[in-house]
Amino acid sequence: MIEFLIHYNMKKSKTRIFVEKTLSANLMVYIKDKQHHFLKNVIRLKINDKLLTFDDKTGEWLCRVMSVNRDNIVIQILEKTRDFKKEPDIWLIFAPIKQHRLNITIQKATELGVSKLIPCITDYTNNSNLNYKNLSLNIIEAAEQSERLSLPTIEKKVTLDDLIYNYPKDRCIVFCDERKLSNISMFDAIKSKKNFFSKWSILIGPEGGFSESETEKIKKMNNCLPVSLGRRVLRSDTATIASLFCLQSLIDID
Repeated sequence: MIEFLIHYNMKKSKTRIFVEKTLSANLMVYIKDKQHHFLKNVIRLKINDKLLTFDDKTGEWLCRVMSVNRDNIVIQILEKTRDFKKEPDIWLIFAPIKQHRLNITIQKATELGVSKLIPCITDYTNNSNLNYKNLSLNIIEAAEQSERLSLPTIEKKVTLDDLIYNYPKDRCIVFCDERKLSNISMFDAIKSKKNFFSKWSILIGPEGGFSESETEKIKKMNNCLPVSLGRRVLRSDTATIASLFCLQSLIDID
């Protein structure tokens, strides 16, 4: 019996990929390009191997490899393993930073379940040129790894002034303000407001934080919730991870 379980677990693939095609039972899907290379040359999938796939619409499906070719892999959709479910309505508003740390920010925000990513240009932003194709690939890879069923959307970059002017009044914006250590801790602040809002955003500044004038503008927003992440000054990517985890732990209770 033990030998059978070991053999079964080895054959049961944990490989998981995203496809843009809307999935349904018995559908044949052709996997090409980067995903083809990954499945064929890295994972080394063989005919009849199983994998999971999702489409950001219908849910997650179990699939079987039907053929492994030079330019593509053909998989057949077998059965649904999970119904589609959206993530909690959380936006991450972030000032773009250097590419390596921006990749980390995007990956971890996706893993932690954000629904929308909004690049925001501030006074101290030091990277305003964004490679959206690269960011989208990071989103997909993080979603595949974290077993989420949906992909966060990534918006075109906006200025802070435009963001403030167009910001929805029914969404709380959690402002991680490193200048004011007297601010209430993020955990206590969100806990005190969690019954007043069902929609949330987290605002993370660039390396160097926000300017004095920007801070004043942000704090004048009616739905702004200034918080402290502690006595240490955190890098932007670290602040993103810490703040999203704190928010998720309080509002994502399903």
